[in-house]
Amino acid sequence: MPLCDVRLFALAAVILLLAGAGAGAGHDDSAARRTMEEFAGFPASDGGDGGRDRGRDGSSSFYVDSDGLQRQIDELASFSDSPAPSVTRVLYSDKDVQARRYIKGIMNQLGLVIHEDAVGNIFGRWEGSEAGLGAVATGSHVDAIPFSGKYDGVVGVLGALEAISMLKRSGFQPKRSLEVIMFTSEEPTRFGISCLGSRLMAGSEELAQSLKETVDNQNVSFFDAAETAGYKMHLEDLHNVFLKKDSYFAFIELHIEQGPILEKEGIQIGVVTAIAAPASIKVEFEGNGGHAGAVLMPARNDAGLAAAELALAVEKHVLESGSIDTVGTVGILQLHPGAINSIPSKSHVEIDVRDISEKRRNNVIDKVHQSAIEISKNRGVVLSEFKIINQDPPALSDKSVINAMEFAAKQLNLEYKLMISRAYHDSLFMARISPMGMIFIPCYKGYSHKPEEYASPEDMANGVKVLALTMARLSLE
Repeated sequence: MPLCDVRLFALAAVILLLAGAGAGAGHDDSAARRTMEEFAGFPASDGGDGGRDRGRDGSSSFYVDSDGLQRQIDELASFSDSPAPSVTRVLYSDKDVQARRYIKGIMNQLGLVIHEDAVGNIFGRWEGSEAGLGAVATGSHVDAIPFSGKYDGVVGVLGALEAISMLKRSGFQPKRSLEVIMFTSEEPTRFGISCLGSRLMAGSEELAQSLKETVDNQNVSFFDAAETAGYKMHLEDLHNVFLKKDSYFAFIELHIEQGPILEKEGIQIGVVTAIAAPASIKVEFEGNGGHAGAVLMPARNDAGLAAAELALAVEKHVLESGSIDTVGTVGILQLHPGAINSIPSKSHVEIDVRDISEKRRNNVIDKVHQSAIEISKNRGVVLSEFKIINQDPPALSDKSVINAMEFAAKQLNLEYKLMISRAYHDSLFMARISPMGMIFIPCYKGYSHKPEEYASPEDMANGVKVLALTMARLSLE
C-alpha cells in the first residue's frame, strides 16, 4: 500500500475512534496518539497545550467542533441587509465588507497566510512541508442573494476552515500546502455576473473587458463599487487575478446539495461527478402597444403575449430534449409600460438553460431562438434582441479527486452517492485551473435561496470530515 494511503488509513482510524466521542473522561488515548504519530510523521501533542485542542470529552482527537461551526454560521448571518431568518449580503455592500473581515479574522486565528487579489477573492494558506508543490485548495462564497438563507456557500467556507482546524488539531502535517478560498460574488445579484471572482481567476478576458462598462441598477460602476469596499483598482489590475492552468494540484468544494435527493434517499454524502453547463439568454420584443379597451384584438401586436408564448416554447423544447438533465427557466419577464390598461409595447425575457451535455443544451438554445423568430413574425412584433449572455461549458470532476472523496467517505463509513450538480458553482470555473471535485451534504427539503434553507450539524460535520480527509490524502500525493 502506498505511504500516503497508509497515513490516510491511520487518520481515518483516528476519526472513527474519536470523532464520535462519547467515552468517559478517563479515556486513554495513547493508542490513538501513536496512530496519529504514524500518520502525521511527527509526535502528536502530549496534552501540554492545557487542553485547548481537545474534544468535549477531554480526549485529544480529530473532531468537528459542531457548536463552534454553527455559532460562526449564525454570526456570519447577522451581517445582513434583511431581517433574520433571511440573509441578504450583496457584493461590496457594507455587510459584505463585514463578512469579509469576519472570514479573515478566522483565517488569522488559524495561523493561515492571508492575501487578497484585486477583486477581493480571499486566500488563506497553510504552508506545507514542500510548499513549492501545487497546493490543494478548497472554498466557496459568502455573498447571498436578497432574502435567502445562511448555508449556501457559507458551509463551504466556514466548513473548510473547520476542516483545516481539525487537521491542525490532529497533528497532521501537509506536504502540499492547503488553501481556503473565499470567492468574490458567486451570486449575480448586483452586476448580473455569476461567479465573478472565479471567472476572472480562470482567465476570462471577455469578463475583464466587460467590467469597464458594467454598472448596477443604481448606475454605480463596478470599479466605483469595488473602491467603496476597499478594492481600488484599474482595468489592468484585473489581469493579475488570472491564474495559470494547474495553479493548484486540486480543488474541492463543500456545499449543500440545494436539491432533495440526498435527504429523500437518506444518503449522507454526494460525490459530484459533473456540473451542468449553464447558459443565460436575454430576449426583447417590441410591439405597438395601445389602450386596452380601444384597440381591437385582431389589430394588436402584443409584445407581452410574444414573451408569454416564448416562455411556453422554452418549456416545450426542454421537455423534448429527451433527457431529465435538461432544464430551462424563464426567471425574468418584464412588460412595458406595465399598466393594467395598456397593451405591452415592449417585453423583456431572461432565460436560463442548463444541461450536463453542452451539445444538447445548445440544441435547445437554437430551438428557442428559432421559436422567437417565428413568434415575432406570427404576432407582428419585432425581435429586437436575442443575446446569449453566457454559454459556459460543463465541468467534469477529475477522477483523482473523485477517488479521494470516495476513499474518505468509505473510511468514515458514510453512505455516498455519485451525482451531478444542476446548480453551478465556483467549482465550474476552478475546473479550468485545476482538477476539481465537489462534496454535497443534504439540506432540508432541498431548500436553498430562501430563509428556510437548513443543514443539520450532523450533516455538516460529515461533510467537513470528508473534506478534511480528502484534502489530507491529496496533500500527501
